[in-house]
Amino acid sequence: MITSKQLRDKWIKFYESKGHLNIGAVSLIGDGTTGVMFNVAGMQPLMPYLLGKPHPSGKTRLCNVQGCVRTVDIESVGDATHFTFFEMMGNWSLGDYFKKEKTAWTFELLTEEFGFDKDKICSTVFEGNDKAPRDTETAELLKSLGIKEENIFYLPKKDNWWELEGTVGTPCGPDNEWFYPKDGKAGSKDFLTGNRFVEIGNDVYMQYKKTATGYEELSNKNVDTGFGLDRLLLFLNGLDDGYKTDLFIGAIKYLEKVSGKSYDGDEKAKKAMRIIADHTRTAVMLIGDVNGILPSNTGAGYILRRLLRRAIRYCRDLNIDAAEMIGVAKSFIEDVYGDAYPLLIEKETYILNEIDKETKKFQATLAAGIKEFDKCITGIERKNAFMKEKDPAFVPETEISGKQAFRLYDTFGFPLELTKELAAEKGLTVDEKGFDDAFKAHQEISKAQTGSAKGGLTERTEMTTRYHTATHIMLAGLRKMFGDKTEQKGSNINEERMRFDFNCDHKLTDEELKTLEKFVNDAIAKKIDVVRSELPYNKAVAEGAYGVFSPKSQDEIVSVYTIGDVDKQICGGPHVNNTEELGVFKITKEESSSAGVRRIKAILK
Repeated sequence: MITSKQLRDKWIKFYESKGHLNIGAVSLIGDGTTGVMFNVAGMQPLMPYLLGKPHPSGKTRLCNVQGCVRTVDIESVGDATHFTFFEMMGNWSLGDYFKKEKTAWTFELLTEEFGFDKDKICSTVFEGNDKAPRDTETAELLKSLGIKEENIFYLPKKDNWWELEGTVGTPCGPDNEWFYPKDGKAGSKDFLTGNRFVEIGNDVYMQYKKTATGYEELSNKNVDTGFGLDRLLLFLNGLDDGYKTDLFIGAIKYLEKVSGKSYDGDEKAKKAMRIIADHTRTAVMLIGDVNGILPSNTGAGYILRRLLRRAIRYCRDLNIDAAEMIGVAKSFIEDVYGDAYPLLIEKETYILNEIDKETKKFQATLAAGIKEFDKCITGIERKNAFMKEKDPAFVPETEISGKQAFRLYDTFGFPLELTKELAAEKGLTVDEKGFDDAFKAHQEISKAQTGSAKGGLTERTEMTTRYHTATHIMLAGLRKMFGDKTEQKGSNINEERMRFDFNCDHKLTDEELKTLEKFVNDAIAKKIDVVRSELPYNKAVAEGAYGVFSPKSQDEIVSVYTIGDVDKQICGGPHVNNTEELGVFKITKEESSSAGVRRIKAILK
């Protein structure tokens, strides 16, 4: 049996022997330049160099194994072949070699390194159209290597052509895809009609420049190769289930042990184990990434939260505590990916702690949320039965209302997608427009009732709530350092960071910033409860509370949030229950806001 480590090593060593530089993997998290949240293909980080920019290494032959994350088909995870995290093995020529060398090397790799029978290999090439010619050059090269002519197929642009849609002046060209029969039998008559063959990988030949009317031949031609490690590993080991390779076998065995259920003996358990294993693996990779993210309610953090909460939900199908996901995560870090991604080992405690926080946070409300969901279903079923009895022509309702879906989200932390998934299992749909309307209405009410707009919150979410509490502690630290005349002069908080303005007559020194940072983190480390009370304004002030607040009268009832002996502020909220929920406080910038006012930007990790 070939392992994932052996496959990675074979790929890199093979192309290093052909003069390629192993450039290693880059962050899974999109940097904003490509318009996507995550790197979804091995070539994506190489795009600037494929478009003509010189690579920083100065080399024109490159290779690597790159992690990727795709979440467009999360609901498909649970079958034998869908994964949200996967690795692409790639190699590139930046104006160096071209078709002759590349077809020969791919053929050598498949036949000599991996033992594929050349008589069973099938290959597809571009059939040509009115804008670009038929790729007979690649077809002839394949035949010269020993690929049977009857195993070479010409296919149209949608199958064997690569380009950036909607662009002009960018490189593009035909690609050559390699296939092998899943049953290991020769013969290719059913290649175009059956599903007996699996794609092993492809070589893209960027030999044209896209113009407004067609294509022009490029003098500087590139090669982009992509082979899926997970898929090839599956195939080389003669398996038809991706969860039986060494990438997953440890996680699956662990889940079998703690659940007492058999992976192969229970279809419901099998699906649950696959989802828990896949989603936990992706969570490990995203949290442990060099640009690691944490669960949140927006952007990439929302995708991470959705994955974790979907895994937690399926723990119920195995009758196990969601805390067992920690054991699954450890198996990936320590037994599977530690060598290839050493940062995971360095960040292991941090990764496991963050997964543990999310499981505890969601598991506490999941059971109650499931009960609430079941009430929705029972209500629909009773109404349908009652109406059907009164009118046999009555058409049964098959939709969960937007208000019900929003209640599950707001009260029980159910992502809309989770409610949709649960509904689909019951043959129902969800009123998504109604959900959106309820969400918007709730935001307006929240801002009006809590004064969150005054508090600087762009929206009331779990993450902005954490940041809001952090501003209280930071202001307390500033008042301790510079006196009680230090006041908030402005605040802006979103999902990604906090910005806080305060009166101060000088630029803070590095030492002062370190002292302030330590003050906040010490308060977090003490795990102090945040307590809300309601008092007449004059009594609150007499007890030491302060805040930006203009009472209509001294007897007006106000909300006071007390954080131990650290801080006591008059505030509309919202706040966390305990300071330990904040994580790690880090000041990222200190600058002038206006005359006599300084501005601090900070993040929570």
